Amino acid sequence: MRTVALAVLVVCAGLLLAQSGTHQNAYTPEQITYGPPPPFLASGSQLAVLEGDPGASTGDFTIRLKMPDGYKIAPHWHPKRENVTVVSGNFKVGMGDKWDDTKMMTFPTGSFAYLDPEMHHYAMASGEVVVQVHGMSPLQFNYVNPADDPSKK
Repeated sequence: MRTVALAVLVVCAGLLLAQSGTHQNAYTPEQITYGPPPPFLASGSQLAVLEGDPGASTGDFTIRLKMPDGYKIAPHWHPKRENVTVVSGNFKVGMGDKWDDTKMMTFPTGSFAYLDPEMHHYAMASGEVVVQVHGMSPLQFNYVNPADDPSKK
């Protein structure tokens, strides 16, 4: 019984420290702060970093990407594995080097997918969508067609 009480006390203390701002390692939805996306994503979306540094040379990261209806990410690939959870909305994803609406699958809220390194894919928000992505830094987008890279425009 003492072990259970001690465990509950440790968990509660950790949550209180997180809420006090001493060390943020837990978030409620209203505590997540979104800002503009990095240059390799088209404007219109918003990004929040929950954990780590997606631009670092090593380490874990967790981000959330909020996209408006119709927001598109052109065919691309990542050099490291990408793990994606659909937090809200319907996220449409297709595989391959060229955009093809007929080959897209819709992933509703609660869906999860992982994409192995160099797996070519593209995506679109159907309604407002929030996805959570976690993996190993650095997070990099390599567009199949370099002209699709927003940072080059």
